Amino acid sequence: MKYIFLIAITLSIISCQKNHDGYAITGNVANLESGNMIYVYQIDANSQPRIIDSVAIENGKFSLDLANVDSPNLSFLTLPGYNGNVMFISENETISFEMYKDSLHTSTISGGKENRVFTQYIDHLKGLNQPLMEIRMKLNQEFTTTKDSASIVQLQQEEEALILRDIDFKKELVKENPDAFTSVLAVTDMLSTGVPTTEVREYFEMLSQELKETSFGKNLKNNLDKISVTEIGSKAPQFSGPDPQGKELALNELLGKVTLIDFWAAWCKPCRDENPNIVRVYNKYRDQGFNVIGISLDRQDQKDRWIKAIEDDKLDWPQISNLQFWDEPIAQLYGIRAIPAAFILDENGVIVARDVRGPDLERVVEELLSK
Repeated sequence: MKYIFLIAITLSIISCQKNHDGYAITGNVANLESGNMIYVYQIDANSQPRIIDSVAIENGKFSLDLANVDSPNLSFLTLPGYNGNVMFISENETISFEMYKDSLHTSTISGGKENRVFTQYIDHLKGLNQPLMEIRMKLNQEFTTTKDSASIVQLQQEEEALILRDIDFKKELVKENPDAFTSVLAVTDMLSTGVPTTEVREYFEMLSQELKETSFGKNLKNNLDKISVTEIGSKAPQFSGPDPQGKELALNELLGKVTLIDFWAAWCKPCRDENPNIVRVYNKYRDQGFNVIGISLDRQDQKDRWIKAIEDDKLDWPQISNLQFWDEPIAQLYGIRAIPAAFILDENGVIVARDVRGPDLERVVEELLSK
């Protein structure tokens, strides 16, 4: 599953003394022998990491002058042989690090306006992640064991409140820092967390022109343009693909009075957690014209796992996958950036709702079938 990509990073900020006119890094690494290397990575225009330089540690310290950057970018440091990395924003400042080889995610960073805003964002995500994980673990337990509907509703309300708080924080950050690189990351994350595309586009327009011209800004705009074709009220893009037996299935042949297109994968835990709810709603309303189409983002070498998940979760509806992971053509067509993702269509194939889960799924399906 494509989780929001910054949520697992933990950094904190310390005071900074500028001692260089351009981009440079300096820092300390406790209890590490001299000669060990630190590698500097930068995320390129294709969202892939590439090494831009390296430096040897001497007496627990390192220092490296780097070519000035034309614009800030997401970067990170690694220590070969040690898990994790230390993420930061490259900018034409001296950026200082206190690194801990056995716990890189607890390393601290300072230096420049960009990294001050970035650290503020990371601190927020760090505070959000733990309670959100706890709620989702409890929800999984309720769905699979006790099945207490009142507890499920309460937990879902708590989850929704946390998500709304997260979205509000990101909106304020963008408003207050329209020229900070972290803002383009925040808007990108908003798009991945189900904020309506029209609203995400509004915050994208708040960004400075310089940010819009970065590779992250351009990718974000491209994704917004792709997703616009699957807005509520739009005709769902047509597609076809193979089922587990290799038979070609097409959307226009599978439409019901109400149809749920469910993007999922066997490896996606939140998807698997939601499957019992979809099964329940499907079994209750299938005879009234409710259809489901599963689109899997599983891998070519894990077809058996996909088939087993279908059987284990009792997904008794058409399943399609080209087994191309995030390059799944149907997912690309629908602008899928995270799963689970869902689209509800009326009998004419028009998108009438998106990403409804839990009790909301049954409510929406019942309302549409009653019309």
